[in-house]
Amino acid sequence: MSSLAPDIQTMPTPLERPKHHYLNHNKSIASWLFTLDHKRIGLLYMVTVLAAFAIGGIFAILLRTELWAPGPLFSADKTKAWNLYNHFFTLHGAVMVFMFIIPAVPAILGNFVLPIMLGAKDVAFPRLNLLSFYIYVIGSCFLAYNLLSGVLYVIVGHPVLWGGYGLDTGWTFYTPYSTTASDSGVLLATLGAFILGFSSILTGLNFIATVHMLRPKGMTWFRMPLFIWATYATALIQVLATPVLAITLLLLVAERALRVGIFDPTIGGDPVLYQHFFWFYSHPAVYIMILPAFGVISELITTHSRRHIFGYHFIALSSIAIALLGFLVWGHHMFTSGQSPLANAIFSLITFSIAIPSAVKVFNWVATLWGSSIHLRTPMLYALFFIGLFTIGGLTGLHLGTLSTDIHLHDTYFVVAHFHYVMVGSMLFAFIGAIYHWFPKIFGRMCNDRVGQIGAVITFVGFNMTFLIQFVAGAEGMPRRYATYPDAFQIYHQISTIGAYIISLGMFITLYNWVVGLFWGPIAPANPWGGNTLEWHTASPPPYDNFSVSPEVGDPYEMQIWEPDPNGNGWVKNPEKAAAAAAASHGHGHGGAH
Repeated sequence: MSSLAPDIQTMPTPLERPKHHYLNHNKSIASWLFTLDHKRIGLLYMVTVLAAFAIGGIFAILLRTELWAPGPLFSADKTKAWNLYNHFFTLHGAVMVFMFIIPAVPAILGNFVLPIMLGAKDVAFPRLNLLSFYIYVIGSCFLAYNLLSGVLYVIVGHPVLWGGYGLDTGWTFYTPYSTTASDSGVLLATLGAFILGFSSILTGLNFIATVHMLRPKGMTWFRMPLFIWATYATALIQVLATPVLAITLLLLVAERALRVGIFDPTIGGDPVLYQHFFWFYSHPAVYIMILPAFGVISELITTHSRRHIFGYHFIALSSIAIALLGFLVWGHHMFTSGQSPLANAIFSLITFSIAIPSAVKVFNWVATLWGSSIHLRTPMLYALFFIGLFTIGGLTGLHLGTLSTDIHLHDTYFVVAHFHYVMVGSMLFAFIGAIYHWFPKIFGRMCNDRVGQIGAVITFVGFNMTFLIQFVAGAEGMPRRYATYPDAFQIYHQISTIGAYIISLGMFITLYNWVVGLFWGPIAPANPWGGNTLEWHTASPPPYDNFSVSPEVGDPYEMQIWEPDPNGNGWVKNPEKAAAAAAASHGHGHGGAH
């Protein structure tokens, strides 16, 4: 049975913010720049990652604007217009993948939420955590430098800055575009991605150590929140897969700098070898992007439907299964690259098998929702949209995993649409829903729920308008990455471009809501949603050391112990129900699936 939740903005708020919390613990700039507090580091990541998202989004709009009509738009000179287009789609892809999608949920929410969910004071290695942030900033600066210098190079006609050819190879740095014969800032760009990889590795190591070393007494593996399971699985991939990308990019740098034949066929290299190395990392990287989003959705679904998560064990173990199987399917990106028929068949089979643990999550989320009391607040709206978008992305992936259909659809807009549904649509909606969900805990204030819902619906409509039509264009043969196209495809591109502008409107509404909520939103109660994971057992915003006393560990999804506060200030624990739930939990031995 579904019910609209009362608008928390209309409730009386005789609340006061805690006098001492992590935001005002020390207000100097130096205390922020050199902080070892995981919560502040999470906020530093939030500022830089959202800035990267804005940059990537601007280039996406420029891309779609250029594609409004077949001819050149930004310059009467076709060569200059097409070169600008190459820079636009390359920088959009590189910034979105390496600077936003991969680090967004683990770096921001993993840093802020994971230690509090564990009842810990910080991550296992606070100094390593700060180092990983600055490594991320340095690597991002290299890509941002390429962004500026490349556009200036095209506009002026010659390099304006040192090495200022920019990047126009595509975000995958495929040969021959990245070979020694091309005037491109591949060295700086690959060095930036190389540095970013170290940030990812250090963050992953820190999270693995934190989960192993800092779990409180009573929190067994099957009492951990599912967000921690997802973050842990993501960290395993980061540590195991990212070094492969680092080595590949280092070999690419060595080839360009020393003219050693590794990938460039003109000097004795093998371009297909590069594809194997790149996709051996990049397909696990798909799950670096999406696994944390799975963890977020598990938290949002159970909290805002007021029901224990269905099939806890299956959801938890499916995260590990996805992490392991993700290393075995890279070859499905290379069905048309000359692999043997046997290799193609094996990769196709494994590709279908990895859909099983993903489907397990979706079925368990739907089973959780069935018969529950759904509160259609903004976080829940994003969670429901996520399930729809991810289902579309997953089902269309079956066509790309099937050999006969992939031959036709490979390198078309069908692939672009599938990728955006799985990576951008699903991950982005989970990320925004997570920010809304934990916004009260992070900042101690509430966002306007109605404005959030409007922004969510507009973004959802714009996203489907942008990418759903691209499945049709790709099936009819529209190749991706082309700056111009036959007139028959113009209607598809125009619908897609209008949708991109609608997405931008939704993003502006979301940003407006966050800014207003940050400065003028109502004061948040400690537990505004009635969640039972440990971060809701402390004040909003949390104190510097997270907990004044060690929190009691129980079943993280026992929702019945929380009841709406009679004064309208969030949710409060019912002592009798809490005692009964604790006794039942100890009787079962662990908090498993109900």
